[in-house]
Amino acid sequence: MRSYIPNAITLLNVLCGCIAAVFAVLNQLELAAFFVFLGIIFDFFDGLAARVLKVQSALGVQLDSLADMITSGLVPGIVMFQLIGMSMAGGWNIEVPTTSVDDSFWAALKMSPLPFIGFVITLASAYRLAKFNIDENQTSSFIGLPTPANALLILSLPLILMYQESAVLSALILNQWFLIALTFVSAFLLNSKIRLFALKFKNWTFKDNALRYLFIIISFVLLVTIKFLAVPCIIVFYIGSSLITSLSTKTIE
Repeated sequence: MRSYIPNAITLLNVLCGCIAAVFAVLNQLELAAFFVFLGIIFDFFDGLAARVLKVQSALGVQLDSLADMITSGLVPGIVMFQLIGMSMAGGWNIEVPTTSVDDSFWAALKMSPLPFIGFVITLASAYRLAKFNIDENQTSSFIGLPTPANALLILSLPLILMYQESAVLSALILNQWFLIALTFVSAFLLNSKIRLFALKFKNWTFKDNALRYLFIIISFVLLVTIKFLAVPCIIVFYIGSSLITSLSTKTIE
């Protein structure tokens, strides 16, 4: 019976991803972000439950990737599609999010296929997840940016627009060329050869987990001080600290 518990948690991730996708299509990006975040929490706890209950299985691994494909692959692609489309249509009224896309948005789509570039994120996520399932070298660390981290990066953009109230940030995020560039950077990071540390604790000693504790503390401080803008900063810190650690390890060796 206990072997079903992790898979049930994973299916909750699938459900969250489906709901998030619906809200993303309806341009309710705040709600889409909420359900993606909720799905990522379930994604964390399904693996934890499997390890604690000692019921890891090949089925669980495959199901987990399928869930991630929806929550952390499909939804970010739809959100980027929406953001690029809105940037071409003259911006987004962040004060009153609408339940449907307005006429100017569809007019922009008829003129250009650029918004569909957002789905490069979905394609890159699918490729990364497929590679992850057959790669035996990503047990204690990741090679390339994990899809949940990338999803948080993309979903943070509409939240920054809504809550940071900065003309500079709004102009940047609603610049179609910035969004297109970010899409390809995102796809590159997902499938890069960069080795990134995983937040998996084999023990709780500070000596063995100094970087992980430092990452958690800095992330908390950033979230409290700069709110949703903290998410891109945390991703940059995550990649940068992993690169520094990797280089220093090679130097010692």
